[in-house]
Amino acid sequence: MSESPHPHGSIVVVRHGETDWNIGRRIQGRTEIPLNDTGRAQAAAAAVILRDSGTWTRVITSPLGRAAETARIIADALGLEAPGTDHGILERDFGPAEGLLVDDAAARWPGLEVPGAEPLPELAERGARAFVRHMNRAPGSIVVAHGALIRAALSTLSGTEAPRILNGEAWALSPRIDLAPSPATLNEPQAEMPRVLVRRLGTPAMQHAI
Repeated sequence: MSESPHPHGSIVVVRHGETDWNIGRRIQGRTEIPLNDTGRAQAAAAAVILRDSGTWTRVITSPLGRAAETARIIADALGLEAPGTDHGILERDFGPAEGLLVDDAAARWPGLEVPGAEPLPELAERGARAFVRHMNRAPGSIVVAHGALIRAALSTLSGTEAPRILNGEAWALSPRIDLAPSPATLNEPQAEMPRVLVRRLGTPAMQHAI
């Protein structure tokens, strides 16, 4: 295994593998939908990308089952300890939109600004601060989370709108040392978010839906 090319407190963020609701284009949010066989294969493929990209030290996962299973597959493939859990990287709570077809929800609530759902700015800040926390406290981590949260957080941290995050896709996050605040500042609720260098590590070959 090569020396990690991601120094200075970097982490990698992975979206969970595919589920049947992804194929059906239904909004999952915090609804518990398990991985399908393609999703398990995507998790295994992500582990290969990660093994080839450098040295990683631990796996951290959202508590939702589809992320936790993805994390276990990756940890087992890389010979790492069982994943730890972080409730701060739960997927967005989509409220009454959960279970609906994406097109139907988007037509009813433009921009998926759903009454009763977690507001997008809050989602972005929650995800971004969780990723920065792991960069600061647990560098070398693989963090397994969810599409909406990852996209919102990466957009906030990079200063550029992130693309749709594919199932099983891995993104490396490296801090801008010249711009990053001190560790103490990162814990302050109103602290300015540091800018982070964001880079896709590899695009999964198996993709069917959202």
